[in-house]
Amino acid sequence: SQCNVGSLQCCDSTESSSNVVTSILLGLLGIVLEGVNVPIGVTCSPITVVGVSGTSCNASPVCCENNSFNGVVAIGCTPVNLNL
Repeated sequence: SQCNVGSLQCCDSTESSSNVVTSILLGLLGIVLEGVNVPIGVTCSPITVVGVSGTSCNASPVCCENNSFNGVVAIGCTPVNLNL
């Protein structure tokens, strides 16, 4: 339930940058990545406080290194267990 690098996000889905649809989305946004298999969060919103009543993520809670694309995509996302 802790994010040591980046920010805690709730994303509708997480995909690999090698996924065809994800790579098209990255291309449309002008995002060039080094590496073939970078984990990408799609349609993300921040999770500000974990453990407070009403804080939930019904999709994919992830910790992302770079979410500077207004929530459309977040780069370098790893899954987080919010139940801890």
